Amino acid sequence: MKRYLLQLSVIALLTVAKTLTAQQLSLFTQYRENATIINPAAVDADFLAFGQNLTVGASYRAQWVGLENAPTTQTLRFSYLNKNTSGVGFMAGAHLMNDQTGPTGFTGFYGRLAGVLSPDPEYGGFIVGMSAGAVQYRVNASEIFLREEGDVVGSQDQSQLFPDVGVGIYYYQATANDDYFYTGVSVPQVIGLDLTFKNDNGQFLTKRVRHFYGLLGFYKFFDNESFIEPSLWVKYAPNVPVNVDANIRYQTPGALWIGTGISSARNFHIDAGVLLGNGADNTIRIGYGFDYSFSSFGPSAGSTHELNLSFSFDR
Repeated sequence: MKRYLLQLSVIALLTVAKTLTAQQLSLFTQYRENATIINPAAVDADFLAFGQNLTVGASYRAQWVGLENAPTTQTLRFSYLNKNTSGVGFMAGAHLMNDQTGPTGFTGFYGRLAGVLSPDPEYGGFIVGMSAGAVQYRVNASEIFLREEGDVVGSQDQSQLFPDVGVGIYYYQATANDDYFYTGVSVPQVIGLDLTFKNDNGQFLTKRVRHFYGLLGFYKFFDNESFIEPSLWVKYAPNVPVNVDANIRYQTPGALWIGTGISSARNFHIDAGVLLGNGADNTIRIGYGFDYSFSSFGPSAGSTHELNLSFSFDR
């Protein structure tokens, strides 16, 4: 039987009281590519940057590469904004997410619907959105080794299915120079849960707490069809420090973009990508992100790699 020793700084902690705490919401390097997952009211980056209102995307993230049982995350997403209306319009979408961290993991599917209050959605709007879905939580109890007690948590692998709801608000507005300003706040999982799993000796718990996100950004467009986008992401969860992630991206007049950023958790990241397609009616974007941790845990935290692929259309 293979046993996993999960370090507190990396994956999870199992206390003597058998309360399991692990990575609860997936992390991202390229936050802008997954904004609609974090905030159900967010407008997709393809709409603000290129005016394309239908996007399908996928991502794969390998976190802390080199460490055994480190997290991996896969996502699929779809987003549509009805831009041919005034007054009250709508935005819709869906996403599928799978996250595995050693012997613990979850898979969730969500649909989302948002109301757009705007005289012209191409120039700005105030959006209120909600996502709803179901999440399956998994614990491979036979693979979790308790260092203090010298045994495994249990002999049976278990899973539980729970409903989930997310809420968010978002505001974006074109300036007099046809640039864009945007901001929003969200709670991707409103329902906080205490998940109780029965084992051979009784039970153990994994608690899920609410995470709160804020975002702020600006698109500055230039005459040569390039633009620069500074953005700021803020995340808060109970009993942990507030994390602030500052980013900047530059889209060249050609097909390439580059970006960089740093967070208050002392993570440095870079990203780059290429645009394919005619740019007016449809765009294919391929992006790569790299994280490196300079936290107090040092280089042992490992590096992180993230790949993103999206197709966007003007419909």
